[in-house]
Amino acid sequence: MSTSACLQIRMKTREISFNLPPELIAQRPCAERGNSRMMVMDRKSGKIIHSDIGELASMLSPPTIVVMNDSRVRKARIFGISEPGGGRVEFLLLEEVKPGLWQSLAAKAKKQKPGKCYEFPGGIRGCIERPADNSVFSAHPDPSAVRYIRFDPPLDEAYLEKHGHMPLPPYIRRADTVMDHERYQTIYSRLIGSTAAPTAGLHLTETILKSLTAKGIDLAFLTLHVGLGTFLPIRSENIEEHVMHREKYDIPVETAELIEKTRLKGGRVLAVGTTVVRALESACHHSQVWPGKGETDIFIYPGYHFQVIDQLLTNFHTPESTLLFLVAAFAGKEQILGAYRKAVAADYRFFSYGDAMLIQ
Repeated sequence: MSTSACLQIRMKTREISFNLPPELIAQRPCAERGNSRMMVMDRKSGKIIHSDIGELASMLSPPTIVVMNDSRVRKARIFGISEPGGGRVEFLLLEEVKPGLWQSLAAKAKKQKPGKCYEFPGGIRGCIERPADNSVFSAHPDPSAVRYIRFDPPLDEAYLEKHGHMPLPPYIRRADTVMDHERYQTIYSRLIGSTAAPTAGLHLTETILKSLTAKGIDLAFLTLHVGLGTFLPIRSENIEEHVMHREKYDIPVETAELIEKTRLKGGRVLAVGTTVVRALESACHHSQVWPGKGETDIFIYPGYHFQVIDQLLTNFHTPESTLLFLVAAFAGKEQILGAYRKAVAADYRFFSYGDAMLIQ
């Protein structure tokens, strides 16, 4: 059962919003990884201090475990030419649901109808189709938002690495560059499968991680491949009517055991990013995080009782998004909106390539 089905809190989507000057939306990462600013909020007192990500270790004390998402971003944006002799069409590949058949988002989706075909670089042909197995549709809360395209021959990761583009979010108003191939990945990314970066981890460097371990802070990893569940906008007026898309996660035994040991010592669990929060909270049963593979459609918003995490390192999120609802549930609605107003006043950089926020 999804969280949205369990909560009794009723809210309007517009309640979690704020005014953001467009110039504060980061179009590029800071010059060097690890140089971002960091707002630190004490969620009990509401106190806020302004720091930078290099001071993360000084904000923490053992026993603490820092959990990170090691999913790697796929070069999932590809361009095809409509047949016969049509225009250029952009597709964002989300998931290969069957061999050769990909769930995707298509530009001008209403025009991309079943039966329409496209020529892609490298002699690849792709055609929109409606799968005979309707289960791939029922897994998505809004089938009209996606298209299914079959490629011949089937695509592989080597093809996408050569011909694909980094799937930068639409609020970054430029084409991807070679710089993004490095900076839109975390330094510890390992397993390819995400269509957006787990952006809180983009701030972390080897130096920062070493400073954490030197202080006795434990580091651990899980995998959640970022997809529609993370970035699909809320279109309903009432938040309890929003349905999350399922995302796959995998929690190693070592991570689950380290979390349990830390909690038994009275320590804290710090999640690096909302994807880690969703994976850990979904895998917690009877007050314990269980290892293994799973899927989550959890929608966390104010009223949710957190079972696992005690601290959260995150970015500044878009208005009326599921991510902003999650941090509002963790820090308090009024406190998080107040913090965002202060971030705007202090010229923090927002969204994927923006600055960081530590909530503890």
